[in-house]
Amino acid sequence: TIKILNDDDALELFKSTLPGASSSFVQVAASKASIRARAVEALRGAHRAAPLSDRSGLNFLVLALTGKKAMGQGGFDKVIKMCDEMVATLETEQQDDDSKKEYCALQFDSTDDSKKALERKIADHENAIAT
Repeated sequence: TIKILNDDDALELFKSTLPGASSSFVQVAASKASIRARAVEALRGAHRAAPLSDRSGLNFLVLALTGKKAMGQGGFDKVIKMCDEMVATLETEQQDDDSKKEYCALQFDSTDDSKKALERKIADHENAIAT
């Protein structure tokens, strides 16, 4: 297969399938309603071909796509609101953590200074005892 992929004929075939320099891509937009309608049609086609035991699950999917909540706007408003609240909570927690980190750094510095002062004091006392 590597030889086939590296072959010059395969390269020419690949180049011939690519569009020319004058052509370009076209962006196609589809509305939620049209996407939902296509999905419902696909599910209904699958419903007709499915055995009786699988039809109830397909009916449930069609109902979910065509139900009142799916048709109305803001189907995900509740989820988006929960995500926004979680982000706000995380931001306040991050600010609290930053302030605690700053406090701990100051405490480490002051404790280190106290330790050094005590070590100097001990060294002075040892020198006084030695002399």
